[in-house]
Amino acid sequence: MRPSHPRRLAGLYLAQRTRFGVKFGLDTIRALMEEMGHPERAFPTLLVAGTNGKGSVVAYVDSVLRASGLRTGRYTSPHLVRVNERIAVNGRDITDHDFERAVRAVRAAAERLVRRGTIGAHPTFFEALTAAALVHFRRKRVDVAVLEVGLGARLDATNVADPMASAIVSVALDHQVYLGKTLASIAREKSSVMRRGRPAVVGPLPASALGAVRAQARRSGARLVIAGRGCGISVKGESGDLVDVRTPTRAYAGVRPLHGLHQRDNLLVAVRLLEEARVAGLPVDLDRLPAAISGARWPGRLEWIDGNPPLLLDGAHNPAGARALAAHLGHRPYVLLFAAMNDKDVAGIARALFARAFDVVLTRPQLRRALDPAELSRRAGPLAAEAHRAPGVSSGLALARRRARAAGPGTPVVVAGTLFLVGEVKGLLERR
Repeated sequence: MRPSHPRRLAGLYLAQRTRFGVKFGLDTIRALMEEMGHPERAFPTLLVAGTNGKGSVVAYVDSVLRASGLRTGRYTSPHLVRVNERIAVNGRDITDHDFERAVRAVRAAAERLVRRGTIGAHPTFFEALTAAALVHFRRKRVDVAVLEVGLGARLDATNVADPMASAIVSVALDHQVYLGKTLASIAREKSSVMRRGRPAVVGPLPASALGAVRAQARRSGARLVIAGRGCGISVKGESGDLVDVRTPTRAYAGVRPLHGLHQRDNLLVAVRLLEEARVAGLPVDLDRLPAAISGARWPGRLEWIDGNPPLLLDGAHNPAGARALAAHLGHRPYVLLFAAMNDKDVAGIARALFARAFDVVLTRPQLRRALDPAELSRRAGPLAAEAHRAPGVSSGLALARRRARAAGPGTPVVVAGTLFLVGEVKGLLERR
């Protein structure tokens, strides 16, 4: 259990729900929505799925919608330090008071459903939190909600919404235990965000994944929009942090995306999703897009923190994410502070990050699913032969900092492998 819930009844109820882990299926969330008067129907939604990059796309889209004068709801996962981060209205995290109110409403509805035998048990953590977000958005009268899919899509609680437009940002091997062992099977799961007659924007996908998405679009009657088709991105200036974006209908000058070359793909998905939402009737002010995108922030993803040594925080929880992080680092020397969950491809991540590091420190966040340093070392194999081990994040961060200072001035500590590790590090920094 993550020690990050508000210390009230809502936090206790959600903490109890974590014991039930992952549960696929929409029966419980649909029953909750009906019992609470269908809050998911109170506002239009945009639904964003993908292996990597979906949080960044949500951040871009939310920023542009707010700049357009719309009152937005934003639902994302996981959180870094506090669970309140997952639910935001107009860019502001839900307050403890409103969080308590929303979760109490979900709990009361669940208790009624269980008593009547409509559902066999209370919702899981993610189901309860999704329902709480939708109830909160209705109470705050949002004009539109941008929802990040938690896992897959077909049986994810967020899929209870009926989006006016959706997106599949990327497809890579991750969560194979739940989603299937091939890119095509994972793509089929994520394709369930599509809706008949509505646009679904798709980022750059491997051939087998794109084939599966195309087939699902034909079956569902969705209109597929390939994000990069007819588009272009050109770099401005020597620093390369500003780009001009061209789509089949518009041009956007002077856009500053988040750090990392992979963010250009995410940017195109976000821009095309916003364009499609405007065509569908959402009053998006696309003239404000360049400034709004440039002002978007998404903590814990290639996030630099100054200091001696500096820190670079990035989730990088699968091989594709690790390769993107490695590409961003280039030939810069670094010390890696690393942790991973028990369902992750540790060896694949290690191949991208361990060999290039000056030093590696293996640690374990305070989470049941986190692997201990000895198991991390075993799964990484020879690449972890000289890695250091630290039993907790605080001691691991202290050791990684010492090793970075020993490596030379300016050598950063790269914190990666899971957003849960990033969150614990950010929590430590805030407390200090």
